[in-house]
Amino acid sequence: MNVSPGVVLVFIGLALVGAGLLYMAGLLDWFGRLPGDIRIEGESTRVFIPITSMVIVSIVLSLVFHILRRFLG
Repeated sequence: MNVSPGVVLVFIGLALVGAGLLYMAGLLDWFGRLPGDIRIEGESTRVFIPITSMVIVSIVLSLVFHILRRFLG
């Protein structure tokens, strides 16, 4: 069963809307402030390297795509 790109874009859009609603509700305030996220602040520069946050994003996206592949084709 092939899934059209339009359906994939709709699912991605719904996921982004859901994430936006969670962010607006304040349920994602912890994201970006995890242990392992590196913040370096100088007098004129700021560097933010979200290592732990991106590992979590990678794991969640891998699980979502695995589940979608299981059910859709």
